[in-house]
Amino acid sequence: MRQKPTVLARAIVATSRLFRVEELQLRFSNGVERTYERLVGTGSGYGAVMIVALIDDQHALLVEEYCAGTDDYQLSLPKGLIEPGEDILVAANRELKEEAGYGARHLEYLTELSLSPGYMTQKIQVVLARDLYEKRLPGDEPEPMRVERVNLRELSGLVRHAQFSEGRALAALYLARDLLIQRGVLVL
Repeated sequence: MRQKPTVLARAIVATSRLFRVEELQLRFSNGVERTYERLVGTGSGYGAVMIVALIDDQHALLVEEYCAGTDDYQLSLPKGLIEPGEDILVAANRELKEEAGYGARHLEYLTELSLSPGYMTQKIQVVLARDLYEKRLPGDEPEPMRVERVNLRELSGLVRHAQFSEGRALAALYLARDLLIQRGVLVL
């Protein structure tokens, strides 16, 4: 394993409600020094969860919400913050109820993903939700989310959808699809 660079100095250079920008002065094992900047969380540190919710053996739910980063409405998987002391699976079921109006009788942890590890410290826990039932909880969204379905057999077409661009969601959908194929639940 390669030797990680030595941190010579670190400082928070900007702060907002959601993020802090941390500047790192680094020295690599070959003696080269560089300055890096990264977004770090504001300190809540409990993480986030993203849910691949299967309405049946071949369809997953997507939710549409306004995304300030792209200044557009985008489709993605239900997701949200894990509350202090909350279990990942409990958080997944709560977020699913708040955003999509469904609960799940069966929840399974799949993996952890990052969005941009070169610039961000945040990671998201991916959960597979099956055996859904209708159940809505009030959430913190400013408006109701529209719910759509995506066929796991047609994921390659999803990347051409004008409202779908989140790489983590696409990776989570492919992971879930491959797991279902491996288990013999889904046949392509």
